[in-house]
Amino acid sequence: MIVRTLEECRKTDRLVKSTTWDSCRLLLKSDNVGFSFHITTLYEGTKTSMHYQNHFEAVFILSGEGELENLDDGKTHKLAPGTLYVLDKHDRHILHAHKEITCACVFNPPLNGKEVHDESGAYPLEAEVIDN
Repeated sequence: MIVRTLEECRKTDRLVKSTTWDSCRLLLKSDNVGFSFHITTLYEGTKTSMHYQNHFEAVFILSGEGELENLDDGKTHKLAPGTLYVLDKHDRHILHAHKEITCACVFNPPLNGKEVHDESGAYPLEAEVIDN
């Protein structure tokens, strides 16, 4: 059984920061459950371009407000608490955080821990591992 708290994880190297977001990686590939689980905060007033070419991601908005812009079909979607979106086609997208957004994210295949977006907006398939 794995038991962790968000508060504990935020004090370790499981908290990964970028310029527009931070992500607390509560479950990783090394936990051997077949997916990774993160609580991510997108900072107010930012936009983040992403294109997960190597992963599928499901995102559930816990708090905040924003907009999801699909760069493949031009559609935009309002993001608010209770909204779920799934990047099931490796969709190129931009996340606009109008108010700070906190969300729960699941990745398959699971992340190793230290991933940040590369120049294409993707996470590498394999990256540096965070020790349990």
